[in-house]
Amino acid sequence: MSGVPPTASDELRRRDHAVLWHPFTQQQAWTSEPAPVIVEGDGCELIDADGRRFLDGTSSLWCNVHGHRVQELDDAIRAQLDKVAHTTMLGLTHPLAIELAERLIEIAPGDLSRVFYSDTGAAATEIALKMAYQGQLQAGSTERTTFAYVDASYHGDTLGAVSVGGIEVFHERFRPLLFDGIRLPWGDAEAAAALIAEHGHKLAAVIVEPVVQGAGGLLVQPEGYLRAIREAATAAGAYLICDEVATGFGRTGAMFACELEGVKPDLLCLGKGLTGGYLPLAATLATEEIYEHFLGGVDELKTFFHGHTFTGNPLGCAAAIASLDLLQRGTLAAAQARAAELTELLDELIAPLPGVREVRHRGLMVGVELLPHPALERAGHQVIVEARERGVLLRPLGDIVVLMPPLAISAEQLRHLVEVTAEAIEAVSGRLGVPATDRPLDGRRIPS
Repeated sequence: MSGVPPTASDELRRRDHAVLWHPFTQQQAWTSEPAPVIVEGDGCELIDADGRRFLDGTSSLWCNVHGHRVQELDDAIRAQLDKVAHTTMLGLTHPLAIELAERLIEIAPGDLSRVFYSDTGAAATEIALKMAYQGQLQAGSTERTTFAYVDASYHGDTLGAVSVGGIEVFHERFRPLLFDGIRLPWGDAEAAAALIAEHGHKLAAVIVEPVVQGAGGLLVQPEGYLRAIREAATAAGAYLICDEVATGFGRTGAMFACELEGVKPDLLCLGKGLTGGYLPLAATLATEEIYEHFLGGVDELKTFFHGHTFTGNPLGCAAAIASLDLLQRGTLAAAQARAAELTELLDELIAPLPGVREVRHRGLMVGVELLPHPALERAGHQVIVEARERGVLLRPLGDIVVLMPPLAISAEQLRHLVEVTAEAIEAVSGRLGVPATDRPLDGRRIPS
């Protein structure tokens, strides 16, 4: 506004617009909006350059578990800084990488016994795909060169991960660069199992987001779907890769989502919440059977030729160990209590709104799908802008508003989060008089 002096945030936004390119962001639209400039965190809140506080309603992109500036995590990282910040794991090792691997194997579902570190969730899934292919090859199954994946799935943005992704708006334009796979129908266990059986002879692995598919629209799979895929993969001789980058570490109410269906994967991908959302660290866990396919003399070239500069970074491992301590000491139990409260709040405050088509959730993962309206452009984005004005940070997936708070959120903060979301939806839909029609509530529809 003319005559109003610029704030600290205004100046930082100007500099941002001159040099940065943001992920999943149309930059032309970005430069026209006064997005918050975050400079500090405090528990479940973030603070901008002008001192305004915001409730972190999406856990800083689904990864913040215990909140920001958590004493135990801060202390663990500072203690490691007094020793060494980084050392390669190519030809070396270090105590925290060993300890964290032991801890992960102890809590992991099934017979997983080996941990391969990386730095992002996409890398963790890329590694799992390569391990599955090379493991099958070195076991003598040379025809197993194909992967099956689920419609509306998301496993990261590297080309291998995109090859097994099923979200057209993200992935379709890259298809000429990708390898082909078998796309399984979402939610139809019988049809998915039949496809796995039909193509089983050439499948290296089946990859799936267990129970909840995140970026596809917070799609909650029907009970038994994951279990049917596990059984079909086993019968076909294919490995099962469970991508728990988004669902792991208590997000669905269990430590790992596949435990909700009693499913044991052959490869498990972890990221996001592994360090409590503090530092980039990811891991791919494998069974001993897969690991043994890579053993041999140096001249046999059975080595897994894959690595990352920051594999097993000591600071990240320190944060992850401290995060696991907090999860097992009480955060997971608290999150389970919050999840029960969240169900009631969504039923009370969100589901009845005229502008809401469907509410999908499991644990502390929520997708609120808005009713389509010809005059309501970028409805999801409009809702998050309204929520931001009320001091809550949300993130849309198209016309789906995502709520993914830190597991450590208090009951009072959780109610505030849902109340503000409801107010924001009412503000946007109320402007256009959105009717309460066409509202399936079975939690299984894939958004078009």
